[in-house]
Amino acid sequence: MAMNEKMTYAGVGVDYEAMDPFKRLAQLAGRETAKNILRLGFSEVEMSRGESAYLMDAGDHYVAHVEEGLGTKDLVADAMHRLTGKSHYDRIAQCTVAMIVNDMITLGALPLSVAMHLAVGTSSWFSDENRGRDLIDGWKKACDLARCTWGGGETPTLKDIVHPDAVVLSGSAVGVVKPKSHLINGASLQHGDAIVIIGSSGIHANGLTLAREIAGKLPNGYLSKLSDGRLYGDALLDPTTIYVSLVEDCFNEGVDIRYAVNITGHGWRKLMRATQSFAYVIDHIPVPHPVFSFIQEHGPVDDQEAYANLNMGAGFALYVGEGDVKKVLTIAHSLGMFALRAGTIESSKVKRVILHPLGLEYLGSTLGVR
Repeated sequence: MAMNEKMTYAGVGVDYEAMDPFKRLAQLAGRETAKNILRLGFSEVEMSRGESAYLMDAGDHYVAHVEEGLGTKDLVADAMHRLTGKSHYDRIAQCTVAMIVNDMITLGALPLSVAMHLAVGTSSWFSDENRGRDLIDGWKKACDLARCTWGGGETPTLKDIVHPDAVVLSGSAVGVVKPKSHLINGASLQHGDAIVIIGSSGIHANGLTLAREIAGKLPNGYLSKLSDGRLYGDALLDPTTIYVSLVEDCFNEGVDIRYAVNITGHGWRKLMRATQSFAYVIDHIPVPHPVFSFIQEHGPVDDQEAYANLNMGAGFALYVGEGDVKKVLTIAHSLGMFALRAGTIESSKVKRVILHPLGLEYLGSTLGVR
């Protein structure tokens, strides 16, 4: 890469245009298996296909199922462990749980049980007792934050598949939408609904491949300092916010959530995940954390690329009627979360996200998740 050439997510090996067609084919094949659960008294909730969680109708409630993975954030923790002697795996654990449960709540499902899947290249990975304890403590704390139980897991040793010094962290969860009226269904979205952005704690667990590539170009790598004086590697490891309490408390206060989005892969393009052809017009955006400014400067990564793939300070979004905005903001703030009435949904013949403060626009054709 030339010194002044702009860095892209696809350029470092994470190309959603290459991955998304496989995902869509998998969804089509999955639909053909839905009839298999009818004999057990369950049926597929078809609208959940292509959403962040899969739902099954269980009569008086819906059952939700999610599988998610951490990605490559543990490699940053491993590098910082070598540099500082601290494992950071308590943070890594929370990020993994957050990736799972934050997807689940987008349909109004609250997690019941979370399972850990931890694959290693060699069993000697477990010999570092401090790292293992940090991972366990962090996972338990994350389950408490998600208001669910840690139900179990799997720890395979995959020699010659996983690098001996690395670990592949992922997991799954089962949840419930009860009562059924708590189902969050994008079909209820309408012109004039408000978009409330809930702040992130940092990069979360998305975009780390890009962030790691940048560290490799810097003389001081992860020990480089941000504008606020923090180390780059430390800031990258800030634990992902878990938003379960926000959604549950909104339900308890009678908020009618029309739609919800976990802003991870595809960045702000995720705001248009619903099927309808609305324009998601953003008039106010949160100030990005210093880690994002650092990434943009040293990539370099321009705004078009950054907001297309990173959360840039926005971790979650709730779509509600104008009358519920104040209530959502109050609940978020009571939980210590930053929240902002960011914009409005408008009728449009073309699905798109418009970021007025930055002069950016993303068309629906760039979000191939269905």
